[in-house]
Amino acid sequence: MHKPWRIGALFSLSGSTGLPESEHARGVQLAVAKLNRDGGIMGRQVEVVEHNPAGDLGAFREHAESLMTAENVSIIFGCHTSDTRKIVSRSVERRNGLLWYPASYEGFEYSPNILYAGPVANQLIFPLADYLVAEHGGRGYLAGCDYVFPRETNRVMRDLIDVRGGQIVGESYVPVVASRSDLQRIMFDIRRLEPDFVFSTLVGEAGQEFARMYQDSGLDLDGRRPIGSISLTESELWRIGPDRAEGIITAASYFSSLGIDENEAFLASFRTSFGDDVPASGWAAASYAQTLIFGAALELTQSAQADDLLQAVHGMTFDAPEGRVMIDPDNNHTWLTPRIGRANAKGAFDVLWSATELIQPDPYLANSPIAPRRNADSATMMGGY
Repeated sequence: MHKPWRIGALFSLSGSTGLPESEHARGVQLAVAKLNRDGGIMGRQVEVVEHNPAGDLGAFREHAESLMTAENVSIIFGCHTSDTRKIVSRSVERRNGLLWYPASYEGFEYSPNILYAGPVANQLIFPLADYLVAEHGGRGYLAGCDYVFPRETNRVMRDLIDVRGGQIVGESYVPVVASRSDLQRIMFDIRRLEPDFVFSTLVGEAGQEFARMYQDSGLDLDGRRPIGSISLTESELWRIGPDRAEGIITAASYFSSLGIDENEAFLASFRTSFGDDVPASGWAAASYAQTLIFGAALELTQSAQADDLLQAVHGMTFDAPEGRVMIDPDNNHTWLTPRIGRANAKGAFDVLWSATELIQPDPYLANSPIAPRRNADSATMMGGY
């Protein structure tokens, strides 16, 4: 009997980000089940060693170290927030492991020991800024949790709105574990300033409660003052309540409503494994695709060493649930298709816009102009995308 290939899964299944991280974990489980059903890799099954930090920020380093020492696992699929990714990055860099990170994030980072599956600013925030200004007006309000992802993301959004002739009229931050009174203060500020839209980088339970309060307060104005987001997915819509989440505008590379063969197969497998009442979102789809990409790389290299896997995935294309993706050999980020969707009353997204080609990741915004690109025939939003 061949020994299995062992990989780590490091996701909090409870706490403020327990919802998206549980979906990440489901995506890994689903992909590993598929790999093993298909005979494993080189006749060896894939075994997942799961560690649950349970929402404890400080526990991520302890669990990463345990995986890489006591468990002898060098490949880790894990993390959702940027602060936990940065904590775990120190362990994988020191021990030459490889962290497969499945979430969208603010960019401005590169590690030779991290593969980034999620979109960065030029792939999400740029088209979202274009859409919000063109469709709803130029006066925006920024609401976020007080850590690196919201502050860096909002810094970029502020610049984007400014060069589009708009204005950020207010900006507020609350703890990741926010109280109702914290969120009520933001509501009061929004009511006072009357922006045209609110860009929310509130994460986890704070983002869900804010969306419920926003709808209940009547601030949405029948869709004329929407919440814009890059982190409110189908799973969050169901937790918020589909009727109260209707009208949220989300920029993402994946929506469960995509009618492509790979997505239909992913959804069928997801529902068989987890039930029809568990929504599938981009959080699960990203970690599912990453794990299958790992399987393809492992098949090529027959080695679980980080350097060998990186050499195999650089430039690799893969047909994921969101469509074709490609790993950029220069920065370990992912080429993908940006999209914008509007939440409907059924807890899904109607796709409003989709890029016509894969967009290269530009984590440092070195090649992405802040000003919108426009062609000679049109001055409409999304020029150049």
